[in-house]
Amino acid sequence: MENIRIVRYLMPGQAPKLGINKAGVIHDFTPSITSFQELVQLAQKSQPTQALLEFVQGLSTTPTKYNYQDLDCTPDGNKPHLLIPLEPPEVWGAGVTYERSRVARGVEESATVGIYDKVYEAERPELFFKATPSRCVGPNQASGIRADSRWTVPEPELGVVLGAQGEILAYSLGNDMNARDIEGENPLYLPQAKIHRACFSFGPGLLLTDLETARNMVIECRITRKNQEVFRAETNTARIHRPLTNMIEYLRRMDIPVFTVLSTGTGIVPPTEFALEEGDVIEISSPEIGVLRNPVTRVS
Repeated sequence: MENIRIVRYLMPGQAPKLGINKAGVIHDFTPSITSFQELVQLAQKSQPTQALLEFVQGLSTTPTKYNYQDLDCTPDGNKPHLLIPLEPPEVWGAGVTYERSRVARGVEESATVGIYDKVYEAERPELFFKATPSRCVGPNQASGIRADSRWTVPEPELGVVLGAQGEILAYSLGNDMNARDIEGENPLYLPQAKIHRACFSFGPGLLLTDLETARNMVIECRITRKNQEVFRAETNTARIHRPLTNMIEYLRRMDIPVFTVLSTGTGIVPPTEFALEEGDVIEISSPEIGVLRNPVTRVS
């Protein structure tokens, strides 16, 4: 099945645009569609029984084309640039879904041993509220580290966009920034470790694909400091211990709004001696989705 990569971007003096990224060239939709929400609503109105991927494959595009590389730059109102692909009403996170995450949280950072082992094997997943729209940033925007944290790390994750019935509409990459020192001091401090300004980055686009593709995707994280690589690691979504359907089932019990984003947990954890610094650049990538790049800043 053909995958479709959708990006949202801004041209100076115009409303936001939504287009398809085909081999590094962006093609506008016809008629003009300004958001993923509009695209889904159009699909449901036009072909309510047709899958979103099939519907989008049948849409025509305009002759107007843009080079993706020209848009993948620091946001500036005076030049074209990528936008966050979706402004989700809510972002939720799932924890301890990879073996590496269980080890890191249960042994390396936590004073309370055992609770992470229990949730790793339990039927009920760990789910936590992560972000509101104002706390989300898109590609090339600054990701935040808390002013009161000295041990913050990125958590590269597969994100899923959920429909009204809990169906997966699209996939993307997310960075669930985590203050490991705050969470490690006491697990009850989890919201303080997770929620702050610019705590969740999302993008660079949305991938329309089937579940089998999503279950076998390489995710890589690379961090540079003063133009020198200081960390690199990768994982595969095949290593997610818990089925996505299980996470979504329990999440929907909390009456989430349509277009909620679920960040599905991380399999990449930097070593205990590593902490982000202001000015670092985080790159989270997947061949199917692209590269989510964010500089780091300290926030109040």
